[in-house]
Order: sequence, then C-alpha cells, then structure tokens
Amino acid sequence: MNAVAAASVEIHEVPKTREPVVVSAQDLTRRYGAGDTAVDALRGVSLDVAQGELVAVMGPSGSGKSTLMHILAGLDQPTEGEVVIDGKDITKLKDSELTRLRRKHIGFIFQFFNLLPMLTAEENVVLPLSTAGTKPDREWVDKVIGDVGLSDRRKHRPAELSGGQQQRVAIARAMVSRPTVMFADEPTGNLDSRTSGEILELLRNSVESYGQTTVMVTHDPYAAAIADRILFLGDGLIVCDMSGDEPKAVIAAMDELSHN
Repeated sequence: MNAVAAASVEIHEVPKTREPVVVSAQDLTRRYGAGDTAVDALRGVSLDVAQGELVAVMGPSGSGKSTLMHILAGLDQPTEGEVVIDGKDITKLKDSELTRLRRKHIGFIFQFFNLLPMLTAEENVVLPLSTAGTKPDREWVDKVIGDVGLSDRRKHRPAELSGGQQQRVAIARAMVSRPTVMFADEPTGNLDSRTSGEILELLRNSVESYGQTTVMVTHDPYAAAIADRILFLGDGLIVCDMSGDEPKAVIAAMDELSHN
C-alpha cells in the first residue's frame, strides 16, 4: 500500500492468514510496444492469494487489472516477474505444459460467457473434462449443475437460456474440474442488477461451501463487497489492499484513490 492511499483512505487491515498460498505473483511487469510508444500496463505487482480466499481486483480503466488477471491465469506472459500456481512458475512452462496446468488448476469465468452454441448447458459444463480426456464424476457434475440452479435447463442450448442462466453455466464449467483457483473477469458486467446479485451469491457460496479460491476483476463495488480482500490498482501498481467491506466503503475508497 502506498503512502498516499494509506493517508487518504480508511484501511481495514487484512489479517495474516495461515491458509496455504495457492497463487503467488512476484514483481510482475507488462510492457506493450517499445520506445516512445511503450505502455507499461503493470509496473511491479506482487501478491499472494490464500486457499479458500475470494479476492476482488478493482481499478479505473487502464489501471492494469485485466492484464493482471490474464497473466495470473496464464493467458498472457509478463515482461518480467513470476507467477506460481501449484508450486510451479507458470511463466517458464512450455505451451503444452501450461495447457495441462490450466486444465487441472485454473477455472475461468468470462464476462460474455463464451459458451459453445451447438452444445447443451450440460455439455458446456463438462467441456473442460472432455477436452482433458477425463471421465466426468456424474455425482459431482449433477451437484454443480444443481447448485447453480440449472437442473431443469441442462439440456437447453445457450440460445434458449437467459444471460443469467448462461453465466450460471459458465460458473459451473469453471468449477467442474475442481480447480486450484477460479478467475472471474467482470462476471456481472453484462447482467442486470437482480441477476448480478444472484451470480455474486453463487460465487460467494462456492467459496463458503467448497473453499473455492477465487480472483475476480470487477468495477462494481457491490461485487467487490462480497470479497475477503479488495486490491485496488492504479497505473499498473497495487495502491491499496483492504479487507472486504460494505459497498459504500468500497465506493469511498475508489473515490479517494481516483483523486490522488
């Protein structure tokens, strides 16, 4: 936390956790371009995420939050720095090794669902297992589909589902492989407020019921308020690390940071 943030925002200190760290990033930088046109999206970001923790990442447009998530999830490479998941520095893995690690250890929820239109809801859910050549655990698949409220929609294709139902499919798809960490990129950004609340409840329940470690990028203070920790990014740096709080406190923190 920098001095400016500490001086102007009432910070609720994050207690030290004894839970094992499952995602660790050290000194991440990401530069796009070169010379006078170079853009530094990340300028030295370090963080640890503990097992069973829900961490929200917030910040204004251009702060580096989406870049950070993509690097943590192995979808992009940092210019410098390392990301460790399951004891492995994923930045040093070959493409085939990284693909195998992502299939086993990483679940991803996209803002725009990214479902395959020709598959049913259930087929979309088990797709990560099918791709990995893993036989689905029917009891677990049924439980996940039931937990997201889609037991009566499992044979429907995406075009036959509402936006909220499609996002429920995406959450179940991310959870079905029991990943080490689940990443959610603006999971409520394309939904109305009522449906957003239902999706946030599902995400929080996955943490409470299954200990599902989750990192969520969001611009919505109501979404961030369900997190155990909230990281605020500004100009490619973590400028504030606070414990989860009421939406009004998150809004106040964002407002203060935007004026510094």
